[in-house]
Amino acid sequence: MRVFRRSCSNASAFWMPFTSNKEFKNATKRRVVVEGQGMFYSDKDGRKILDAASGLWCSNAGISPRPVVEAAQQQLSRMSYAPSFQMSSDIAFEWADAVVQEGDLMERSLNKVFFTPCGSSAVDTSLKIALAYHRANGEAEKTRFIGRERGYHGVGFGGLSVGGIGANREMFSSALINGVDHLKHTHSILQTENSHGQSNWGAHLADDIENIVALHGTQNIAGVIIEPVAGSTGVLVPPIGYLERVKELCCRHDLLLIFDEVITGFGRLGTPFASERFDVTPDIFTVAKGLTGAVIPAGAVVVRGTVYDTIINASPQGIEFCHGYTYSAHPVAAAAGIAMIKHYRDDGLYEMGKALIPTFEELIHQFDDDDTVLDVRNIGLMGAVQLRVPDGARTFASEVMDDAWHTEGVYLRTNGPDTIAFCPAFIASVDHLEDIFSRTRRSIHRVTSRYC
Repeated sequence: MRVFRRSCSNASAFWMPFTSNKEFKNATKRRVVVEGQGMFYSDKDGRKILDAASGLWCSNAGISPRPVVEAAQQQLSRMSYAPSFQMSSDIAFEWADAVVQEGDLMERSLNKVFFTPCGSSAVDTSLKIALAYHRANGEAEKTRFIGRERGYHGVGFGGLSVGGIGANREMFSSALINGVDHLKHTHSILQTENSHGQSNWGAHLADDIENIVALHGTQNIAGVIIEPVAGSTGVLVPPIGYLERVKELCCRHDLLLIFDEVITGFGRLGTPFASERFDVTPDIFTVAKGLTGAVIPAGAVVVRGTVYDTIINASPQGIEFCHGYTYSAHPVAAAAGIAMIKHYRDDGLYEMGKALIPTFEELIHQFDDDDTVLDVRNIGLMGAVQLRVPDGARTFASEVMDDAWHTEGVYLRTNGPDTIAFCPAFIASVDHLEDIFSRTRRSIHRVTSRYC
């Protein structure tokens, strides 16, 4: 039998996602971890790396949360897999019940759940649900969507189409879906520099919806999809009144409102969901990362009951919605998801995360007067420091990330050449937060000095 040894890899076979593969594989020192617990990863030398980004915005309870890992292990030993086409596992139904009982979802009639393998597939599913709803409602011509500039909705063709990050779209532009317009994004350093939470400027930008409706006609537009807080583009916080105005215009023009809560879902803003934090109820919203705390991949679309009923009741017999995934409601993901929700509730994780928010805000805004920084913004346990890029620096934030990893022992999440995003786990201590920001500051200054 041929034995594959983990320690002998030369890194040539793995085509890494969203990575400069040439740069990574040619580096003399690579960012590779072998273990992870709580707030720290460990490399092969046993060196601890402090996680400032909850992995990829997903390890809300820290890395390898024990109750969730154990639940997944127990389910693996009981039953590793069951499909959800024309049958399902008992634990899948339990998982859906647990999701809709979070926060105030039941009160707002957001009470149906469609499970997917990840956030990207959740977004594409949400768009299909919107189209299916309008068709079932006798409005088959409502097929257009409105996304937003700088929005990130995963990497499926639907999500790329409604998303607004140019670098992600460019290579695939010829194959994106037709009929998508984009609202203006809400970030303006001139108007909102170093804002603490929501700014007073920018709610008027939601009125782009009126212009798009005037251009295409409400009878042709299915819905609007936005992130309540745009995360992967560098933490763009919604202005005061902006989401409320979006909701008002969607209701006025009979457009479904879809929130992408893949990042904000499950406590990131101090409430279980961003829709609860902002008191704006969408018709559909997506979740993923915090759904299982990243112990195993999973996503979901949560749907208003009336949307579900319209689709289901429009078909007199047979399959009402021809869509799904092999791994929809995977039993191990279900076990992890149920355990994660129980962990949030029973072990006070929501409260722990919420209690950290004032300290997080205070510490991140210590960069306000730093000459190396252009802008600081934050909400909940999300924040970004936008760097002043020196002349000649093309990958500046990545250089800071690399320095922070190898010199300071902290993992940073970067967005483009100029922004560092922070997204600590809810289990972080004040000492962890202080370490994250002090180490980051040293790395920023160290890398900046190379260009002086």
